[in-house]
Amino acid sequence: MKRGGFRQEVAKHPLSHSHNPRKPFCSSTTASPSPPSWSYLIRKSISQGSPKQALLIYTQIRSKGICNLGVVPLILKACASLCFVNFGKALHGEVIKCGMDFDVFVGTSLVDMYAKCREIFDSRKVFDLLPDRNVVTWNAMVGGYVRNGDMKSASFLFERMSKRTTVTWIEMIDGFARNGDTISARRLFDRVPSELKNVVTWSVMVDGYCSNGEMEAARDVFEQMPQRNFFAWSSMISGYCKKGDVKEAEIIFDRIPIRNLVNWNSMISGYAQNGFSEEAIKAFGKMQADGYEPDEFTVVSVLSACAQSGLLDVGREIHYMINCKGIKCNQIVLNAVLDMYAKCGDLTNARLIFEGMTERNTACWNAMISGFAIHGQCKEALELFGRMEGSKIRPDDITFLSVLSACAHGGFVDEGIEIFSKMEKYGLAAGIGHYGCLVDLLGRAGRLRQAYSLIKKMPMKPNDTVWGAMLGACRIHFDMEMTEQVVKEISTPNSDVGSAHNSHYVLLSSIYAASDSWEKAERMRLDMVNEGFQKIPGFSSFMPNGT
Repeated sequence: MKRGGFRQEVAKHPLSHSHNPRKPFCSSTTASPSPPSWSYLIRKSISQGSPKQALLIYTQIRSKGICNLGVVPLILKACASLCFVNFGKALHGEVIKCGMDFDVFVGTSLVDMYAKCREIFDSRKVFDLLPDRNVVTWNAMVGGYVRNGDMKSASFLFERMSKRTTVTWIEMIDGFARNGDTISARRLFDRVPSELKNVVTWSVMVDGYCSNGEMEAARDVFEQMPQRNFFAWSSMISGYCKKGDVKEAEIIFDRIPIRNLVNWNSMISGYAQNGFSEEAIKAFGKMQADGYEPDEFTVVSVLSACAQSGLLDVGREIHYMINCKGIKCNQIVLNAVLDMYAKCGDLTNARLIFEGMTERNTACWNAMISGFAIHGQCKEALELFGRMEGSKIRPDDITFLSVLSACAHGGFVDEGIEIFSKMEKYGLAAGIGHYGCLVDLLGRAGRLRQAYSLIKKMPMKPNDTVWGAMLGACRIHFDMEMTEQVVKEISTPNSDVGSAHNSHYVLLSSIYAASDSWEKAERMRLDMVNEGFQKIPGFSSFMPNGT
């Protein structure tokens, strides 16, 4: 395309709203309120996180023919945050007609807008056409490549920059780390001039290592930091929790001299993610005792802990707190409340929340379907799956796991086979969990040969869960012939049976005993002893005086 071709093509884009052609875009027409007031209102809307409101105000400006150079970058910023690329292109066309596109501030805003809207080629075209560029323009272009995962182009521009700011270095270090290249990130970190290496630069390097699970390297940089901010502390806590090392996360948390809400949220979330529900709820109480008010991130983690441990009463208190304290009830919070009620068995409240949602995503459909499946309302789970198929939301792997589980427990064999076949329709590949559910479904229904045939045809090796489902079916239906076949399979050196082998021995022993094959049952028991397995003994408790 010719140098002027891109500008001419963009200039053809009409604005998405109508305007009076007698009032040109760059008119000096005065109106009430004055241009500075419009600019203030737009800036205020953006600062308050209401970019749509900013665009609405802007349409009023256009209808009055008012133009203020300071407004254009603000509107482009709103377009970038909303990914309204067509609106941005329309505005680009108008600024070209006014000759404003060569202004360095407007041009930089266009570079940033296109990059954030994933139109990186248009972003680069604007960048190349700008006669004057400042360091902010270069940073916008480099940041655009980084956000789009093109570190090669970002590095090329980075090396050509005559002047770099702290933001430049941070963008590049963070970009390499987010792409999993911590070696390049560290190499750049070590090159940062001492006068530009501030606490944020150090924190980004720490977070880069933590995000990639390299906790030893993260700890090394963390301990060298001249000073630490709340982000560095939280990165370390989250990093250890993601690795499952909650104890080390607690040690870091206890070292924080002055904690803030972000630090508390990291620790509470870490507890919940690792199944430490009681600790998460206790930490939530301590946080409030220290004077910190929970936000949406806090309540999502605590609700997850309640869902895991079945603490319905605590979950209800959190739900009440959300309403009383006016905590922002976004999609994530609503999903967490719904999931808590569903997992804790309060399906009435779960359904009330689900039906009251104005927007539903895959997570809330899955939570509701799973809740029905877990608590034996299998018919309702299937009905809801049918509704989901009729909606604009596509089911995912988790949806199919929940529905197939419902089919297995409800005895819906034909429905389960049909649902399993639908995975291909949605472009989903069945995993070991889906095959396990289908084996369980067929086995419970007494179709042991069909279940065994499915296992043999699976595209992956059957694991403990699959063989366990098969043996469970053999036990229910007292099928000794199939039991012997399964024994041969799990006894081969190439079998993928591992950690749950103990439970298989117990099942086999029970099957043989139930069929009066006492010699084989005793052999299974001796095999367990010889391999170091121990059956956990049952026990009863006696409470004197009824206490």
